[in-house]
Amino acid sequence: MNISLAKKKPVFFTETNPQATTSQKIYPKRIKGKFRTFKWWSASLYLLFFFGPYLRWNNQQAILLDIPARKFHFFDLTIYPQDVWILSFILLFFAMLLILVTVTVSRAFCGYFCFQTVWTDIFTWIEEKIEGSSWQRQKLDQAPWNLNKIAIKTGKHSFWLLLAGMTGVSFAAWFTDVFQLWQDYIYFQAHISAWIVLALFTGGTYLFAGFMREQVCNYLCPYARIQGALSDQQSILPNYDYFRGEPRSKLKNNHQDFNNNGDCIDCNLCVAVCPTGVDIRQGEQLGCITCGLCIDACDEVMEKLNRPRGLIRYDSFVGIHNNKVNNPCYKRPLVVSTAMLTLSCAIATLMSASQINPFSISVSHHRQPDFIKLSNGDIRNRYQIKLQNKTNRPQIYKLKIIGLPQDHKLNQESFRVAAGEPLTTMLSIDASNRSFYNKINRINFQIEGENHIFQQSTSVFITPL
Repeated sequence: MNISLAKKKPVFFTETNPQATTSQKIYPKRIKGKFRTFKWWSASLYLLFFFGPYLRWNNQQAILLDIPARKFHFFDLTIYPQDVWILSFILLFFAMLLILVTVTVSRAFCGYFCFQTVWTDIFTWIEEKIEGSSWQRQKLDQAPWNLNKIAIKTGKHSFWLLLAGMTGVSFAAWFTDVFQLWQDYIYFQAHISAWIVLALFTGGTYLFAGFMREQVCNYLCPYARIQGALSDQQSILPNYDYFRGEPRSKLKNNHQDFNNNGDCIDCNLCVAVCPTGVDIRQGEQLGCITCGLCIDACDEVMEKLNRPRGLIRYDSFVGIHNNKVNNPCYKRPLVVSTAMLTLSCAIATLMSASQINPFSISVSHHRQPDFIKLSNGDIRNRYQIKLQNKTNRPQIYKLKIIGLPQDHKLNQESFRVAAGEPLTTMLSIDASNRSFYNKINRINFQIEGENHIFQQSTSVFITPL
């Protein structure tokens, strides 16, 4: 099939698109397809955000970020401020993973996993269920105000506010016990910070997902600007096959002359389903979040015309316009370097997580006085021991001193520490002065916890020598 090409040159990336940046409200049409289904599945991951706080473990909230108490509970493990440094590796890993995804499949995170995209999609779904299809919603907005319009708008905004309020409560629930939080909200006994969080998230969700929508992606989100620098001509993203689709022509009498025209019949369905109003046929643009809904729309039209699917498809600029196969990822320097950094961050994160122990010990020598000489000639040193039980169960820890003669004496050899609590106590060690040859002697305090887990702290034993 020979298709004459239009004179307009295809583009790879354009900074602006009048339809994507217009101040007029966009009424996206909802259509079924595999990418729409994938969007729903990816959005379902946010059910964990809503229902995760209700998960219980050992009679308490399984995951609780208790900032006032400076304790972060993750099932049996409690993380304290001294272990928060691990969070830096976790955040760095996700940042590098986001960059890796972008250089390979462009803004897939924006299209399928971004909370702004997901909440906007759900708000639009609610809007469609109450107000009707895209043209019905547009017609309703243009109609004069009457009782019917007021009732419809009131119902829609009530559901929007309900979802926005649940978002605020769910966010606050990760930082305090969820059942106590509900009780405090219902009886108006919640702390002022809980009310502020509820107000901010309710108002922000209602404003961003209900009204601003694509404007957040176009103007507020910095990642939309960064993605242009991260994507290259071999990044996989929704692309319009210009050479196959042009020149466009309207479908007349249910018949299209594909011998003299391209496959695109200029139905604009790809624009109608786009949540940001992008016309993908103009090339990759700032407003495109690579959600693939335009692919679902175009494939449906192609099936009705008995034409091959894929006029709009996930492909690279090289694959579409130069008719070349993409270089494998391992031959792309940007992908390889980003993948190596991501892997390094993952290894660092796992190694850091493995360093988290269910308890910690700190020992400091009591310096007033450095030592005490007993009546029998033995030397006594005193120490302050701090034990931190990071588990959700009471623990008994056994103490062993390494570096002292066998006949040394301890005033206490085991310690019982309550669940998730610290213990500070004084310990005295008596040893014969005849067993030492140095004034300052290095010793190790070895604590044995549950499942034969050991922790050590180093100190000194001082003698009169």
